[in-house]
Amino acid sequence: QVRMVESGGGLVQAGESLRLSCAASGIAFSINTMGWYRQAPGKQREWVASMTSAGTRDYVDFAKGRFTISRDNAKNTVYLQMNSLQPEDTAVYYCVNFRSGMPDYWGQGTQVTVSS
Repeated sequence: QVRMVESGGGLVQAGESLRLSCAASGIAFSINTMGWYRQAPGKQREWVASMTSAGTRDYVDFAKGRFTISRDNAKNTVYLQMNSLQPEDTAVYYCVNFRSGMPDYWGQGTQVTVSS
């Protein structure tokens, strides 16, 4: 059974930081590309960042310079460090693994709320 469990969300003020975590089980974590998506109220879900098993990182433009994705294969965990958060970053953040370049399993999401 595959499980992707996100944690670390919360309410912060603009300019502050959060670190999201996602613990995965039931997948071959070390060989999977892992990533993060987010969905803001009234908007479509959008890709934020991903990291391959080889360590290559990719980011959407709004995340470059502020967000950092990392992974610990020994813990089957992927992280998203988010700095300089802004109200427009308010969203539910989802962890995902990729298979054949497409999102496969999703977590339940963790809420991030940034107040101005």
